[in-house]
Amino acid sequence: MALRSKLFLCFLLWRGAELYSPQPFWQDEAGLLMPSKPPAVMVECQEAQLVVIVSKDLFGTGKLISPADLSLGPANCEPLTSRDTDTMVRFEVGLHECGSSLQVTDNALVYSTFLLHNPRPVGNLSILRTNRAEVPIECHFPRQGNVSSWAVLPTWVPFRTTVFSEEKLVFSLRLMEENWSTEKTMPTFQLGDRAHLQAQVHTGSHVPLRLFVDHCVATLTPDGNTSPFHTIVDFHGCLVDGLTDASSAFKAPRSRPETLQFTVDVFHFANDSRNTIYITCHLKVTPADRVPDQLNKACSFSKSSNRWSPVEGPTDICRCCHKGRCGNPGRSWRPTLQEGHSVPRSRRHVTDEADVTVGPLIFLGKTSDHGAEGSTSRPTSVMLGLGLATVVTLTLATVALGVSRRRRAAAHLVCPVSDSQ
Repeated sequence: MALRSKLFLCFLLWRGAELYSPQPFWQDEAGLLMPSKPPAVMVECQEAQLVVIVSKDLFGTGKLISPADLSLGPANCEPLTSRDTDTMVRFEVGLHECGSSLQVTDNALVYSTFLLHNPRPVGNLSILRTNRAEVPIECHFPRQGNVSSWAVLPTWVPFRTTVFSEEKLVFSLRLMEENWSTEKTMPTFQLGDRAHLQAQVHTGSHVPLRLFVDHCVATLTPDGNTSPFHTIVDFHGCLVDGLTDASSAFKAPRSRPETLQFTVDVFHFANDSRNTIYITCHLKVTPADRVPDQLNKACSFSKSSNRWSPVEGPTDICRCCHKGRCGNPGRSWRPTLQEGHSVPRSRRHVTDEADVTVGPLIFLGKTSDHGAEGSTSRPTSVMLGLGLATVVTLTLATVALGVSRRRRAAAHLVCPVSDSQ
């Protein structure tokens, strides 16, 4: 009995070793070495993908396993049913997928995972006719460069690429000259002028992106949440400032997908003496090849045609600007506020959007032209003081002249009396 157990154990060890040990090779007519018997598990480590081909006769007993009993990695990735044959089961996954682990050694990058065969009872039966098996799989990629006649391609994602994909994009909002060629050096305006604003994103090594101005407000301070405020762009890209007596509009067509230019007729807050404002815009980007929609658009209102029109994309994406409800309900910024009131808003700190502020914009021609808060009272006080001083001076001069005339008149009357004596 003991002899039979030892022979059975040796048979299991021999069959297990057959799954992992190299197979004998033979040379075909072309001189290529080919295995004399296909291995039960074949692994192909590609540049960014792992291919695993499993024989349905996994244990070499002639009893074929079910593809549904096979999975790859801790994530239990399923095989490709479309590539399934009568004798083989195929897996094609990325090197980082299915829960594979990465180990960095001095000379290589090692991706490790495993093939799992976990048999389940068939039908109403409660028995199993095959064993559970776990086959470790590793892919080794050398960290040193190699030389060949073919182009050298990386076998892993370079660290530099990973850093660029995680860093934040650089958004900007600038005041431009009327010809859009240079940045405006003096941010001063007369009421009735038009401010030229250019929003831009610097993409670095990112894929091509398209920039949108989601919403904009004008405030008296750099904080876009203060009151009073005036909404310039709202509802995910509707330039609502052009609905009133202004001609504010986006510039079409764009010069580049990552740049969006628009004009705003300058204004000031009627109930405040300050002659400066700040404009805060929420900028965001989408892939350049994505078609603009109601949540990502740039729409201007034309008074002559009484309709909204987009810078690019289907015309119907601007129809929601009339009702002020674009995209999902509640997505519009400050959807129920009236001007002059403000509430805090939440911001998503992610890489594809940012709040940018430009200012101060200084408006000449008001009571104060210095842009400093409270400066309007000083010139007024000075002028009032000068006016009072002038009045006092004129009054004193008039009194002195009157006194002098009275003295001369008195001296003229006394002289004849002295002559008669």
